Amino acid sequence: MTAIRNILFIMCDQLRRDHLGCYGHPYLRTRNIDALAARGVRFDNAYVSSGVCGPSRMSYYTGRTMTSHGANWNRVPLSIGEITLGEYLRRHGRSLALAGKTHVQVDASGMERLDIERNSAVGLRLSAGSFVELDRYDGHHEPGSESGYPAWLRAQGYESERPWSDYVISVEDDAGNVRSGWQMRNVGWPSRVAEPHSETAYMTDQAIRYIEQQGDEPWALHLSYVKPHWPYVAPRPYHDMYSLDQCLPPVRRTAELDNAHPVTAAYRQHEESINFSRDEVSNTVRPVYQGLIQQIDDHLGRVWEALDKLGRWQDTLIVFTADHGDFLGDHWLGEKEQFYDTVQRVPMIVYDPSPDAHATRGTADARFTSCIDVVPTVLEALGLPAYKERIEGRSLLPLTRNAPLREGGWRDYVVSELDYSFRGARLTLGREPDECRGWMVRDARWKYVHWLGYRPQLFDLEADPNEFVDLGGDRTHEAVRAQMHAKLVDWHASLKQRVTMDDAGVASRTDTHKDWGVFFGEW
Repeated sequence: MTAIRNILFIMCDQLRRDHLGCYGHPYLRTRNIDALAARGVRFDNAYVSSGVCGPSRMSYYTGRTMTSHGANWNRVPLSIGEITLGEYLRRHGRSLALAGKTHVQVDASGMERLDIERNSAVGLRLSAGSFVELDRYDGHHEPGSESGYPAWLRAQGYESERPWSDYVISVEDDAGNVRSGWQMRNVGWPSRVAEPHSETAYMTDQAIRYIEQQGDEPWALHLSYVKPHWPYVAPRPYHDMYSLDQCLPPVRRTAELDNAHPVTAAYRQHEESINFSRDEVSNTVRPVYQGLIQQIDDHLGRVWEALDKLGRWQDTLIVFTADHGDFLGDHWLGEKEQFYDTVQRVPMIVYDPSPDAHATRGTADARFTSCIDVVPTVLEALGLPAYKERIEGRSLLPLTRNAPLREGGWRDYVVSELDYSFRGARLTLGREPDECRGWMVRDARWKYVHWLGYRPQLFDLEADPNEFVDLGGDRTHEAVRAQMHAKLVDWHASLKQRVTMDDAGVASRTDTHKDWGVFFGEW
């Protein structure tokens, strides 16, 4: 039996690892997230499987890489053949509630092929990725019937058919004029909603209410904040809580623009990259971005208080992470996607309430972890089967508990992927949709990127931790590139393709052909 009864899986959208106090930010006062790190383990080399919301989240939810689950971009449906954490829990009489964002896209063609009605019980469950949606809110456009937020806003006095657009992501300038937060020039002014009515406050309310309603019954909750993702609009007082001199400066050098890799150069022609390369834009957004993070941290303090009041720290596993980072002008880029650590390396904090984890509390672990590790961690914490024939990640509990590792030890590298076929860079480069793939492999010293159709990239992270100097075309590093490429090949060979029969089934049928009446090879 396990002492862990409850799961709290917290994800922030587009949160940079270096923008938390426990990860070294000199000014951000993230005392509640830092307190969680003091109670648990802070993983310093946690990576996503793709620097894009949709594929990253599908990897978090399935425990499988982008190559395996196939949802390689936002709005690309997750195949109904994939199994999510919610479905694994459901098999064992549990459910996984959702408050916030998932980016799960329904596989409508798959359900049509199998004659599954969208509004049937199975259809609704598949459409939600097997989450029990308390309130789904993806935060990129006006919420629909999946969220109660618009109606709740109107009940608070924000009269509008589109309260998210007209109030949440709109601001009033010093002259009282209403301006849109989609234009980054306006985000220095506060949101038109009061802070208690903001997105972060609202979703925190939903989470706390759910936890309180469970009483002594076990529960599992995914609290998924849409911030600090764009639109970078913060309510008062968070919109101007930090000054520019309290922000990290952009990490970039003009030399990066010389002989840049073709894909990176094409990304720098995107509108967001052109704008974020200007100091005016970066200087406007960065303080507000920090304010949005501070707001999340303050509201997580409310969640911690609820857990304390209910005595849930004793039996709740907590995972805190992000789906990727945000360039904010680093490397002359905006948004995310490219393979720099700014985007790929994310915060990962695990609080394990087990007494076996006491020795690791407040420690930092430098071993490589991945977003695909969350599902097996939760399954092991609840004492459920590991589904090793399908899940590609590894449970983090041996690390939180200093337990013996299986033969071969822990991984010594991580891999991330990108399919940029939906982006303007594809048109700039004149590529077909099936020609737009990149794979990154990163170990303790080197980062190697294999681009389909182009030369590779290589960074020496020991000599160049900020990834300024691309050695992908340097002849003296040919042997290193070959070694890193071999790791990528080994990784690809390790992916789980046989998912219709578990390992026990294979073992029970090994060398049993004569039992089935098959007698080939006899003399």
